[in-house]
Amino acid sequence: MEKKMTVRAAAAQIAPDLTSREKTLARVLETIREAAAKGAEIIVFPETFVPWYPYFSFVLPPVLSGREHLRLYEEAVTVPSEATDAVAAAARERGIVVALGVNERDHGSLYNTQLLFDADGRLILKRRKITPTFHERMIWGQGDASGLAVVDSHVGRLGALACWEHYNPLARYALMAQHEEIHIAQFPGSMVGPIFAEQMEVTIRHHALESGCFVVNATGWLTEEQINSITPDQGLQKALRGGCMTAIVSPEGKHLAPPITEGEGILIADLDMSLITKRKRMMDSVGHYARPELLHLVMDGRATQPMVGSAHSFEANTGTKSDGQYDVSADRDADQRVAVLRSQAG
Repeated sequence: MEKKMTVRAAAAQIAPDLTSREKTLARVLETIREAAAKGAEIIVFPETFVPWYPYFSFVLPPVLSGREHLRLYEEAVTVPSEATDAVAAAARERGIVVALGVNERDHGSLYNTQLLFDADGRLILKRRKITPTFHERMIWGQGDASGLAVVDSHVGRLGALACWEHYNPLARYALMAQHEEIHIAQFPGSMVGPIFAEQMEVTIRHHALESGCFVVNATGWLTEEQINSITPDQGLQKALRGGCMTAIVSPEGKHLAPPITEGEGILIADLDMSLITKRKRMMDSVGHYARPELLHLVMDGRATQPMVGSAHSFEANTGTKSDGQYDVSADRDADQRVAVLRSQAG
């Protein structure tokens, strides 16, 4: 793949539709078209944007959140599905890389999932947030390290983390060690207040400097009407304002355009990819500035499974052959082993 010297990036700060996955998805597709018309080659959407971030779980006690939690299950995204097919088609049609946060439903569990679609529409990464934060643990399951992968795309090498995963230095280092060039950051936005935006800015600028990569960060936006629909309590409503920092940061830690901190909009900036080498010439955290003989990261990148068994273990322990057929002789063998053990014990 030919290396691009300049990449036009976009970060979307828009409001979801809190009533319908399809209506939020329509907003996503419309925004993809709008960003592509402005020359964007990659666009980043906020954390779990489809169907919406579970703001209710931040302000409602668990005993009152069941109805909204079940509604989130019904509106969540399965992968693959018609919803992901629609995003893939939009990426392919417009020739744009799309980073989309979704609530992913996998049978009886929900996950905070980041989807990366290449410019040809292929899904090149599906990863789940490894540890949901605070109230989120009531909503989502945990991901695993199989998603801590940097992937090649039309615009360069991409890595992704969601929200407070950026406070896990080893998760960030795992992506740095794979030489990410553009880092996808996604936060919910419209939460906690101005301090959340300030902390977010420090976090993404530091990662850009430490990794020597570009960071494209997107946060969501809630309207006053939406805030009122989540809770009528004016005291609790204060927790659903502020906290927006949609930004694009260079490897030198600089904003490439004024960040969007309130309202809706699409932030666009051109990434001069030569700045990566310029930064790493001075300080390459996973190269000439590293000391792997002193400090190094060990990561288990295997996907976790609720049940794992080899063909041998199934044949020996369950009587099921590797071809799926049940072997009745396994029962006789098991009976004989028990008889021997009893004889020895007696």
